[in-house]
Amino acid sequence: MNINTFLNRVNALIINPIIILVFAIALLIFFFGLFQFISKADDSKGREDGKRKIMYGLFGMFVMFSAYGLIHIVLNTFGITPPANIQ
Repeated sequence: MNINTFLNRVNALIINPIIILVFAIALLIFFFGLFQFISKADDSKGREDGKRKIMYGLFGMFVMFSAYGLIHIVLNTFGITPPANIQ
């Protein structure tokens, strides 16, 4: 096994699933904050808590999207392109 195959497997089997999982959690936090913001429209503390969760969710999604992009930029810089399917 050469280094390209190893890095492709690590990327496809470890890094990408973690990024997708954390992105999904951030998306859930965003939607929960949105729900909380709308459902507690008459309570200023509830709205503020909802706003904070919305911002945390957006920030988390931005970070995960950026991490995904940076990983692919680094892999492409070194000429490591993932194969069509990894066995």
